[in-house]
Amino acid sequence: MITEINDKQIADYQENGFLIYNGFINKNEIIDLKKAINNSINEMGENKIVGRDKSQQFEDKEGENYNKTVYLQRINLWKINKYIKKFFTDKSLGEMLCKLAKVKKMRIWHDQTLQKNPWSNPTSWHLDNPKWSFYSKQSISIWIALDDATVKNGCLYFLPKSHKLAKYDNDVRIGRRIDALFEVYPEFRSINPVAAEVKAGDASFHNGLIAHAAGANMTNANRAAMTCAFMPDGSTYNGQQNILSESYVSKLKIGDFLNNSLINPIVGDL
Repeated sequence: MITEINDKQIADYQENGFLIYNGFINKNEIIDLKKAINNSINEMGENKIVGRDKSQQFEDKEGENYNKTVYLQRINLWKINKYIKKFFTDKSLGEMLCKLAKVKKMRIWHDQTLQKNPWSNPTSWHLDNPKWSFYSKQSISIWIALDDATVKNGCLYFLPKSHKLAKYDNDVRIGRRIDALFEVYPEFRSINPVAAEVKAGDASFHNGLIAHAAGANMTNANRAAMTCAFMPDGSTYNGQQNILSESYVSKLKIGDFLNNSLINPIVGDL
């Protein structure tokens, strides 16, 4: 992977809330990452989150049934696949993330593969961080294209600078209404979206509070991506379980540090 980052890219990320990065991984790395993902999917079966049994996968059953028409999703593959763990705990990647977010240390929050099967529905506008078990204006995600992502097959879209307006006290889920988020943030309607069309091997980085979406896959081919979200070291529990296990959450109080390195390993240290 290529992890060099310059001051202009950092400034663009800070200003707009996202950054498109061309040539992040090469063809061989795409092949290896796809193989690792497919092996993990086969191992997980119908389970969506590693470490959670089927009865505790998600609370919103109706919403999750709809989401099956939006994407194939599997979470925390790094916990069962050595290649994916090595990839996302790479020191140079961690340092790159810290530079972009302007923090000293990062931890993995969770990874996930998001794959739009042929004819998949669009992914509605949403924010990431309000759903997670911690709140941070410096949380960051990397989204790696494993196939070319185009307007035709469901690339990402961002609303530039929307991360500067977003709050935590909303929980608009991905659902049938693509514009539901705009009821909470009517000011977002006037922002012109940016389509993040990228080639396989390219990546985008986005802030956990930026509004983003993805189009429908209007082709008969799959559009695969691998993502990972990261939280700044020192983040604290906000009372939301999200992807955490029942046993871990039962031991947490609001305000406790999420510093268990077996669950959220350190990936960067500037």
